[in-house]
Amino acid sequence: MTSAASKGSAELKERNQKLYIVEHLDPELGPWSTLEYLSITHETNAAGSRFCLSSVPQSLHLPNQLVELQGLEVEVRSVETLFADKKKEVCLLDPSATAELQPNDGDSFDVFLFGGILGDDPPRGGFRTSELRKHGFEGRRLGPKQMTTDTAVRVTRLVVEERIPLNEISYIDYPELRINKHESTEMPFRYVKGRDGQALMPQGMLDLIKKDSEKGFGDLF
Repeated sequence: MTSAASKGSAELKERNQKLYIVEHLDPELGPWSTLEYLSITHETNAAGSRFCLSSVPQSLHLPNQLVELQGLEVEVRSVETLFADKKKEVCLLDPSATAELQPNDGDSFDVFLFGGILGDDPPRGGFRTSELRKHGFEGRRLGPKQMTTDTAVRVTRLVVEERIPLNEISYIDYPELRINKHESTEMPFRYVKGRDGQALMPQGMLDLIKKDSEKGFGDLF
């Protein structure tokens, strides 16, 4: 686990790297978000890119899984501070933006910012995103459907790094997960379709959902 401040935007350009930032303002971090952050870190590092949590409260005690995770960058400072004089390099993924994310946005931006808890149902990240919008970060949409945080980062990476247009990515909307012989639950999100035809989810997520299905999703984040 390192600090985003230890690597500047000049290094991003030199190495042709992308930096994906999730603003984590919540004073707590549940098992759902932990699995998402693990998945994002592994995927972005495998792609030669970087992942950072910003605005992390100093009072937040990260689980050992994240503390010991190679490649995860953690910042207590906000993205407004980190990129105060480099806002043009930052693309805010914003459901209210007028333009959708395009492959050529990978040429225009080095940093892709996710302003809150995208995976909530109903969403809780909207207020923070609207704040970031007011600070002058240029916005792009990821389409009309709500995504989990790891899906939003995955889709963004596919578009700007692998140059796959949004409408050419294979999705699964609102998949139904079988909990047991008599019970199933519908996930209220859009996912990327994996090679096996199933919704791509972080490792361990399906077991977590099955284990805690009776509690409701609000307890998992």
